[in-house]
Amino acid sequence: MEELLAETQKAEPDSASKIIGLTGGIGSGKTTVAQYIEDCGFPVYYSDDRAKTIVNDNEGVKNKIKELLGTDSYDENGIYNRKYVAGKVFNDEELLLQLNGIIHPAVRLDFEEWVRKQTKYLVFKETALLFELKLNLQCYKSLLVTAEDNIRLKRVMDRDSKTYREVETVMNNQMPEKDKIKLADYVIYNNTNLDDLKEQTERIIFEIE
Repeated sequence: MEELLAETQKAEPDSASKIIGLTGGIGSGKTTVAQYIEDCGFPVYYSDDRAKTIVNDNEGVKNKIKELLGTDSYDENGIYNRKYVAGKVFNDEELLLQLNGIIHPAVRLDFEEWVRKQTKYLVFKETALLFELKLNLQCYKSLLVTAEDNIRLKRVMDRDSKTYREVETVMNNQMPEKDKIKLADYVIYNNTNLDDLKEQTERIIFEIE
């Protein structure tokens, strides 16, 4: 665990751009805020999406995952078997740490390459685990998108056709919102409507110096 945290806390690559960490729990509206940020002309690196690509495209990562979890980690077409992997690491914290120790450094290298290509004075790094992995320590500022728990629950239930209990379980496994709010430099409260969400996003972006 210590080695993983040491890896994630290293300084970000030299760049003229200031890196803003963007995060939010399930149902918070983080993806919508990221889209508004892009509409304002600032690039967003989607860590979670890039991780999904890397586990399928990076041969070094694929081989390490197979060594750790077995060849069934990928199907006959070489596609990452997310359901199988989830079953292997479920309730096995040590195995999950080892898996993350393969994926997270690869994502970090991918991000470093991406950020060196950027020219805007602000770039945004979207990640669900910004505070959990202390990635906020790498960033110039952190931006949290949050909402009341009952609102987040309803959004995810409507969006993903999940039960109340299923969504509640996911939320309970994430860092409490009150703890994230204490850690964040900027907070967007997504409790009303899209117009308000967009207005808050634009105001905060242009407050960052």
